[in-house]
Amino acid sequence: MSLQLTSAAFAHEGTIAEQYSKQGGNVSPQLSWTGVPEGTSSLVLIAEDPDAPSGTFVHWLVYGIPPDVHSLDERQPQNPVLANSARQGLNGYGEIGYGGPKPPGGTHPYYFRLFALDTDSDLPIELTRDELEGVIQGHIIEQAELMGRFSAS
Repeated sequence: MSLQLTSAAFAHEGTIAEQYSKQGGNVSPQLSWTGVPEGTSSLVLIAEDPDAPSGTFVHWLVYGIPPDVHSLDERQPQNPVLANSARQGLNGYGEIGYGGPKPPGGTHPYYFRLFALDTDSDLPIELTRDELEGVIQGHIIEQAELMGRFSAS
């Protein structure tokens, strides 16, 4: 497995700064990746908190990322379509784009998962996680994961 996902904002298993939280500015973190496998038609990013009280909470869905794109800059707009032509889905807050951590208490893990797909379906904007997962099943070539932790103030 060669696909690697990193961030200038936090190290793997490191602390996510307040500015990336829902109450601290709701700024999307910078993410970059290397090792996109041959045969990749598109990339998908899913960010979520599996320890949320109501079950897994989705913080960010980005899909249709072209295979020649190797990063997402900090402060991605909450637009349905990004400048690189990727599309954004609905987060758990019911908003398009990034929705930062806002745990009710304690420290929670936030997983950023990048999937290399063998398909580039022209998916509509504003998909939910369930809709997106249904489309990518059976098309994942490889995946990478980055996890950061955030504590409620």
